[in-house]
Amino acid sequence: MDKYLIVGLGNPGREYAETRHNIGYMVLDAFAKASNIVFDDRRYGYVAETSLKGRKLYLLKPTTYMNLSGNAVRYWLNKENIDESRMLVVVDDISLPLGALRLKANGSAGTHNGLGHIQQLIGQQYARLRVGIGNDFPRGSQVDYVLGCFSDEERKILQPGIDTAVDIIKSFVLAGVNITMNQYNKRKLSPPPSSETSNEQQQ
Repeated sequence: MDKYLIVGLGNPGREYAETRHNIGYMVLDAFAKASNIVFDDRRYGYVAETSLKGRKLYLLKPTTYMNLSGNAVRYWLNKENIDESRMLVVVDDISLPLGALRLKANGSAGTHNGLGHIQQLIGQQYARLRVGIGNDFPRGSQVDYVLGCFSDEERKILQPGIDTAVDIIKSFVLAGVNITMNQYNKRKLSPPPSSETSNEQQQ
């Protein structure tokens, strides 16, 4: 049976729950809820297991804290003998609008500390799903922003993106990263009601 590792980056602990930096945790929680599975506290992370059409999925929420995420990723890849090509990391991205999604087959870590540590330990040949958290913060306030919680209004805007991210994970496992990129990277989430819609392209 083919094995896949789906990693949602974030920080453990109640004080970090529902913060923007924990969007990876939130996506995996949504996937687990939809799959009726629960996470167990295991080595280096909260882990849930399920299967999808003959493929085995390990969902991992590292408990190493963001800056040491690579320790959890490397351990579980090795423990379950999973190839990096069958790993997907879900991560927050301040360069994307709130709720926007961007799937990439590989690439650099950019300025994200969690991806940076993973890259140090295993390289950058793995897929990552970036989830936009927006960048509506004053200069010099990035840390406070990413460690802050989503407002109720932001959660409403974000929820369709979380739902789509769950679908992307399933497609990544069943169809592969290239087909999934072609299908989902072209999509645009509906803008908030206050946004300008006159330039919307027809699907």
